[in-house]
Amino acid sequence: MNIDIIIADEAWEQLSPQALADRSFSAVREETGDPALERVVSALFTSDAEVQALNLEHRGKDKPTNVLSFPSDEIPGLPEEHQPLGDLALAYETCAHEAEEKGITAEAHTTHLIVHGLLHLLGYDHISEDEAEIMEDLERRILARLGIGDPYAEPGQ
Repeated sequence: MNIDIIIADEAWEQLSPQALADRSFSAVREETGDPALERVVSALFTSDAEVQALNLEHRGKDKPTNVLSFPSDEIPGLPEEHQPLGDLALAYETCAHEAEEKGITAEAHTTHLIVHGLLHLLGYDHISEDEAEIMEDLERRILARLGIGDPYAEPGQ
């Protein structure tokens, strides 16, 4: 598995994003066993402003969000094992603010968001209640492997 990390906002450096990404990707691979995880993934650790621009360009939403996932299109002529899986983009300010609101570490929340984004690249979604239940259950199991609590539990549970 190749994980290309791009740190476009220095604020991320304090969280050791390469280590968080490595742990997250390993746990997702262990839990799912999905062979697609042998393909290349790029993760952009950037600012709210850059994620807001990406969100507007690709989703028509003029606001930042915590993580965006962009599955890659197939590149003609490239063997399947060399096809990129996709890209993630994480917004520092939003991630840090959400972690503070939840009363958890920025590392734990960022790990959850990497896992969440990676599951989107694998085809999971949360548009319907049934899809959300499947995806959230998988996220809980993956995060439990990493010693991180249920991100969907109500405060105090």
